[in-house]
Amino acid sequence: MRRVVITGIGAVTPLGNNMRSTWESLINKKSGISAISRFDPVGLPSQIAGELKQFTPGDFFPQKDILRLDPFVHYAAAAALMACENAGLISLNSSLITHHSSLDTAGVIVGSSRGGISSMERALEKHIADKRPFSAYLMSSSTINMASSYISMRLGIKGPSLGISTACASGTNAIGEAFNMIMSGRSDLVLAGGTDAPLCRLAVGGYGSSGSLSMRNKEPDKASRPFDSERDGFVISEGSGVLVLEELESALKRDAEMYAEIIGYGTSSDAFHQTRPDSEGEAMAISNAMKNAGISINEVDYINAHATSTPLGDAAESRAVKTVFGDLMNVIYVSCCKSMLGHMLGAAGAVEAAITSLSLYKGTITPTINLDNPDPGCNLNIASHPVKQDINTAISNSFGFGGVNAVLVFRKFK
Repeated sequence: MRRVVITGIGAVTPLGNNMRSTWESLINKKSGISAISRFDPVGLPSQIAGELKQFTPGDFFPQKDILRLDPFVHYAAAAALMACENAGLISLNSSLITHHSSLDTAGVIVGSSRGGISSMERALEKHIADKRPFSAYLMSSSTINMASSYISMRLGIKGPSLGISTACASGTNAIGEAFNMIMSGRSDLVLAGGTDAPLCRLAVGGYGSSGSLSMRNKEPDKASRPFDSERDGFVISEGSGVLVLEELESALKRDAEMYAEIIGYGTSSDAFHQTRPDSEGEAMAISNAMKNAGISINEVDYINAHATSTPLGDAAESRAVKTVFGDLMNVIYVSCCKSMLGHMLGAAGAVEAAITSLSLYKGTITPTINLDNPDPGCNLNIASHPVKQDINTAISNSFGFGGVNAVLVFRKFK
């Protein structure tokens, strides 16, 4: 039976422009949330976000590509290049790439919720205000598949290139489908992850009008508070996470570092409501993932929760994990990365998959901040400080608008 391991990790997040600095910020309980500076948010109900800090696309791409592509593509490609370098597949010297291993037959699957929404907003504003013509690259640069397509072009990858959009489950679904692709023998190596760059007036205003966003504008660093009784919505963020997934024998031949093994993937649909989550559908996805992995509830040590900090979402997820694990939720550790990262939409699940993998690799569970007054209805065993523990099996949950649920199961590589 084929086995799938993670041999490379790359990320750009509100906590750092690589995975190392992101991890260190998480361990040190640092918040990446601040007042919006990307545009003037005056008049919007929510005016806070998780912005990337000092990200320089010129470190990765030529100027013409920067001008012709939306930031969501910049973020994904930067994360993919760093993941490939981390896996020993390439060397990066500014925007120059040296290949150490053939990637011709590899695959690329990248998920995104909003694609090039900021480029479309900007182009429409200029067209209305200044009668400026639309760019010939507007449609190609903003389509969701362009993240995976550009990565393919940049690295010379000629295998499958797919874009997935399942709202906030996009990154997790992308990794899950890459896992299936390797397990079925269609590929030995796939770059998979998620990306989003939604920090524009249209997206922030739209989510705000739906009542989804936190309005704790005067305390940005305390706004994202999963499972806390005073939570009032999620904090929108941007960034990307990409993993190198590789068939075990291929990785062994390269003598590659292995962060964790993916052993299961499950999905489901709530078939319930556009925005309101349903715990039954979420529990089904968790159960499906564990069945796919061939493990029992007694084997799970840690859950990286979706935990967006919305009143309905956190309560539904709490019910879902209790439905599956019962009284074991008193001892299974839960952590909530979004308390510091905010909600990176389609990138969230991919970055959380990376964090879960590192937790297994390092034997450390990342903390949850802002849990000052735990909601009695969400009484889970939540890690408020970094926990040093030998973790053998973990799951990572992602749930999106439309009732789309995706869950990954990870095992410490042995």
